[in-house]
Amino acid sequence: MGLSRTIFGMNHTIALIAGDGIGPEVTEGVQRVLAAVGAPLTWDEHPAGLAALERGLDVLPDTTVNAVRQHGVALKGPCTTPVGEGFSSVNVQLRKKLDLYAAVRPVRSLPGVPTRYDNVDLVIVRENTEGLYSGVENEVTPGVVMSMKVATEKGCRRIAHWAFRYATQRRRKRITVFHKANIMKITDGLFIRIAAEEHRSQYPNIEYQEVIIDAGCMRLVQDPSQFDVLLMENLYGDVISDLCAGLVGGLGVVPGANIGETHAVFEAVHGSAPDIAGKGVANPLALLMSATMMLNYLAETRGDAACRACGEKIRRAYDLTLAEGCKTRDLGGELGTLEFAQAVIDRL
Repeated sequence: MGLSRTIFGMNHTIALIAGDGIGPEVTEGVQRVLAAVGAPLTWDEHPAGLAALERGLDVLPDTTVNAVRQHGVALKGPCTTPVGEGFSSVNVQLRKKLDLYAAVRPVRSLPGVPTRYDNVDLVIVRENTEGLYSGVENEVTPGVVMSMKVATEKGCRRIAHWAFRYATQRRRKRITVFHKANIMKITDGLFIRIAAEEHRSQYPNIEYQEVIIDAGCMRLVQDPSQFDVLLMENLYGDVISDLCAGLVGGLGVVPGANIGETHAVFEAVHGSAPDIAGKGVANPLALLMSATMMLNYLAETRGDAACRACGEKIRRAYDLTLAEGCKTRDLGGELGTLEFAQAVIDRL
């Protein structure tokens, strides 16, 4: 798993994918914070996306995938995905090749980031390998195309089990499944049936409810505090996780993780923003928050208390940084990428 021991304890080798556009800039800022807090990490950097293509490599080189397999954990910046043409999504390829079936997006209100709501504390858990994102599409006849939604009992059960286990470990109180089983009675019907079975048979300690997704969206924008953990299939989770990010200030202030049985990739969930690349103004907070999730994951899966302590220090530091008004331009401040990283370091 890429682990070694030093006289100071564990050291974790992390596959680093800086990504495209603003990716290298925000990655550098995050690395500086992690070094300043003393996180026991060593980096093994590999390209993906446009950065790989520019080197004459595949969009997701085998060496990059193998590095994640070897080390078990990756930190990833944003990678460009063309709309409607070009190469397939790096994110989707990584999820399929490494079987990263659980996408996790914590969303919470942050100090110093005013929004319409001030009490948001949600976790979106998304099945990450099936549904319409399976990519099973074909042309039935000229002018008629079809996309197939795939759901398996195995896929539904493992994401439901993962969500209930996560909720129990994090002491969350309720899981709500968003679905459209009133229309898609077989696929979404399977998803809610399996989730209900997991609740009854193994996790009766967690409250459980099912909500039709359109009604759920309305309730979210009315009062997001009525929800706790949201569980849903792939496409719904993709849409709802971004919607919920908008409740707390946007994609620049939320982290993301893609987790499987033996591998995990922690990533910035925003785009590569090529229009501001190289200007030093991008917000590194989303990737920094994802790195904090990564430290907690290392603590839980490898028993390294030092990682948990480092993650908690970083979280307190960026909360304090924001509360004191030190923000990047997208949040109404004036700091550049590395200036924000230094402001967090100053508060460690």
